[in-house]
Amino acid sequence: MRWAVAGLGLIILLAAIAAIVLGGEAVAYESPTYSVVRALGSVEIREYRPYVVAETKVGGSPDTAGNEGFRILAKYIFGSNRGARKIAMTAPVSQKKVEGTKIAMTSPVTQEKAGDEFVVQFMMPSEYAIEELPEPDDPRITFRQVPARTFAAVTYSGSWSQRNYQKHLAVLLDSLRAAGYRAIGEPIWARYDAPFKPWFLRRNEILTAFEPPSGEP
Repeated sequence: MRWAVAGLGLIILLAAIAAIVLGGEAVAYESPTYSVVRALGSVEIREYRPYVVAETKVGGSPDTAGNEGFRILAKYIFGSNRGARKIAMTAPVSQKKVEGTKIAMTSPVTQEKAGDEFVVQFMMPSEYAIEELPEPDDPRITFRQVPARTFAAVTYSGSWSQRNYQKHLAVLLDSLRAAGYRAIGEPIWARYDAPFKPWFLRRNEILTAFEPPSGEP
């Protein structure tokens, strides 16, 4: 469960995109909907509702994979897709490609280890059904309906450093273990804020699937 958080390249890319799209202003993004069913100290047991994601698998180290995955998905939501083509049915017949559909940003951006690769995901806005999403220009992007599921989550502020990540991953795992839960699978690292936001105001999370104590449903 130990892997490094995204590096400087991802931070620079996030800052550049945010500056262009947001003009430096704070914006509230749509996030996955969940309800908290139990608290274990600073750890929450959450039930998430279904949602659709665009995702891509990327090899390499955790930081380079996060950088590349974000770049691939960001290009898609900013219009690198075939969701807006217009054909004029006049004489003579002409065809003009219109800019791809821009899709609203959501949060968080998540990264999860899958074998020798990393899966980087963007949640798609809830206004879109999976069949309504524009087709990506990049074949490495796929869509998936994420079912309702339950996660344990710890929320923390601060930098995206490996040290901060490992510190709060330990809090998550120790809290589960103390309550009789067993973490399973790879943890998911989620970032809710752009890098130009002061580090002490950022919202970061680590989530994990788990097995409940004996006797609990």
